[in-house]
Amino acid sequence: MGFSVLMVDDSAPFLEAARTLLEREGLEVLDVASNSAQALDKVEQLRPEVVLVDINLGAESGFDLARRLLDDAKDRWPTVILMSTHAAADFAELLAESPASGFLPKSQLSADAIRLILNGRVEPE
Repeated sequence: MGFSVLMVDDSAPFLEAARTLLEREGLEVLDVASNSAQALDKVEQLRPEVVLVDINLGAESGFDLARRLLDDAKDRWPTVILMSTHAAADFAELLAESPASGFLPKSQLSADAIRLILNGRVEPE
């Protein structure tokens, strides 16, 4: 099952590698964004089903962006999944308070890991 994805990360090399990986695994990566303003514009224009958001967007917070994406969604809310190079335990309290659907360590990024979160199953560790 393929679905459309927007990736938000301030690392161009990560975005390029992740896009290649996810597209090989059958997902449609609509576009990428490197900051909150770009992400909000692209979500409005492209209407992705899933938005992957890096927790650390340089000077910006991925947690704040997740809230804004879900607060600003009009007819249809995208599924927002937060990502990081750090472990979930490093952000446990913030993740518990976040409206995002889940968390995915960047080292475990895959179409299958995203599907697990979308299906409400246990997230990768």
